Amino acid sequence: MTASLSSSHRPLDPSSVERRALERAGLRPLPPVPPRPPLHLVAPEGQLQVHTAPYRGSFSTVFSQALRAAGLGSRVMVVQFLKGGVDQGPERRLSLCGRLDWLRPAVPGCLGEPAESQQPAVKNAVEALWQVCRDSLLAAELDQLVLDELGLAIALGYLKEEEVKAALQRRPGSVDVIVTGPAIPEFLMGLADQVTELRRGF
Repeated sequence: MTASLSSSHRPLDPSSVERRALERAGLRPLPPVPPRPPLHLVAPEGQLQVHTAPYRGSFSTVFSQALRAAGLGSRVMVVQFLKGGVDQGPERRLSLCGRLDWLRPAVPGCLGEPAESQQPAVKNAVEALWQVCRDSLLAAELDQLVLDELGLAIALGYLKEEEVKAALQRRPGSVDVIVTGPAIPEFLMGLADQVTELRRGF
């Protein structure tokens, strides 16, 4: 047995039903929306951020953010130029989360005196950290680079301002660079996209 639907029993076209309802209400259907162009994706753009305070020791907040970024998959390097005491150096860097390298100079203690009052090996130990930073930065091997007390290392004569400035000006656009510490050179303030100043100590 076969059956066929008459025209009165065929399912109605939803678009025609909607059109007739609009006509009864005295409304016109909306014109068709023209197709939109596809979204234009832009490359991520890194920032140069400065976190400063009138005292040494404002590094912990930035370090916790760096550790979180590494835990989420970012390639991070943290360098503390003047924090020694662990005889570390570039060859014995500490690796955390498999994505964060933490470097401190191979010197017997923390540095607070000018470079000219130290043995040449001490200045060389700080410069060795900077060479690793610069090479990793310019090779775009990182997503985030934290430079703790970079300005103080320059002010005390351990690093040359011209070399640091040239490297930061040539940094790849995808890398976030975060500079922390109490002494921030004027050129860094000029390059910075964001400056955070902590005004109250412990």
